[in-house]
Amino acid sequence: MDSKGLTLLLESLLLAVGAGWAAYQYLGHVPMGGGHAHKLQTEPVVVASADLTFGTKLETSNLKVVDFPKDAVPRGAYAIVDSVLGQTSKVFLVTGEPVLASKLSSVGGGLSVMVKPSMRAISLEINQVTGVSGFVLPGDRVDVLCTIDNANGSNVAVTKTILQNAEVLASGTTTDEKGKKTLQTQAVTIAVDPEGAEAVALGQAQGDMHLVLRNPVDNEVVDVRPTDTRSVLGIQPERKTQTERPAPRPRPAFQPQPPIMSAPPPPPKPETFTIIKDGNISKQQSPNEKPQPNP
Repeated sequence: MDSKGLTLLLESLLLAVGAGWAAYQYLGHVPMGGGHAHKLQTEPVVVASADLTFGTKLETSNLKVVDFPKDAVPRGAYAIVDSVLGQTSKVFLVTGEPVLASKLSSVGGGLSVMVKPSMRAISLEINQVTGVSGFVLPGDRVDVLCTIDNANGSNVAVTKTILQNAEVLASGTTTDEKGKKTLQTQAVTIAVDPEGAEAVALGQAQGDMHLVLRNPVDNEVVDVRPTDTRSVLGIQPERKTQTERPAPRPRPAFQPQPPIMSAPPPPPKPETFTIIKDGNISKQQSPNEKPQPNP
C-alpha cells in the first residue's frame, strides 16, 4: 500500500472515532421521554416475609409491604398489613409471595380449613417402608392397606385395601427417644369420610398400615379382594387331624309331637232280658218281644 492510501485510511479512522465520541456525549446529556425523566409507577402490596404453611395465622411478624409495579399488582392483593391480620392461610406461601384474598380464610384455623364439608381428617403413623420412603407429600393421593395377623385362622395374615384415592392433607416427621435409640416416625394426615375414619382407626388398633402412592390423575376405584398368607404362598388349607374334634352339629329345633289318640271304646253289648213263661226260659232284647222257645 502506498503512502497516499495509508493517509486516507488513517483519516477515515479518525473521523469515525470522532463521530462516535460526539454521539456518545450528546446522548448522555439528553433526558428520556422527550426531555422529561420517566419514573416507574408502583403500589404497596402485602407479601409473606417467610415461608408459611397452610393454616398459619397471619401476624405482623410474618408479613411485610413491598412496592409492586402498578401494572403487575395481582387481583385480590392488600396494601396494608392490618387488612389481613388474624386471618388464616389456606395454602402454602413462599417468601415474597403476595397475600391474596383467595388464599386466606377468616373461619377456623390450622388444619381444619383444609377439611372439606362432610369429610374428616385422620392421622396415621408410618415409617420409611410403610410410607413410601417418605415421599408422601401434601396434595398426593394414596391408597391405605391394612394387614392383620390371625384374621382368618391360625397363623394366617390378611391384607385388605380399606381406602382408595385418599387426599394427603399434611405430613411431617417426629423424633422419639427410646433408650439409647432415636426413632423417627412420619405422621400423615389424610381426608376421609366418616366410614373411612372408622376403618383407619380399627386398622391402626388391630394391625399394620401401609400407604400406596397414586398417580395424581388416577381416580379409578378398583375392586380389590383381600389377600392372605395362603393365597400368596400357594398353600392349601390344612386338613383336620384325628385329634381334632369335629365342630358340633347344631341341634334341630324342638318340634312338639302330636298327641297319641287312644282307640275308641268298643260299643256296649245290647242288653238282654230273660223271660220265663209256661215253664220255658228264653232271652230277648225287649220285654215286649214275643218270646222264643228255648231249644
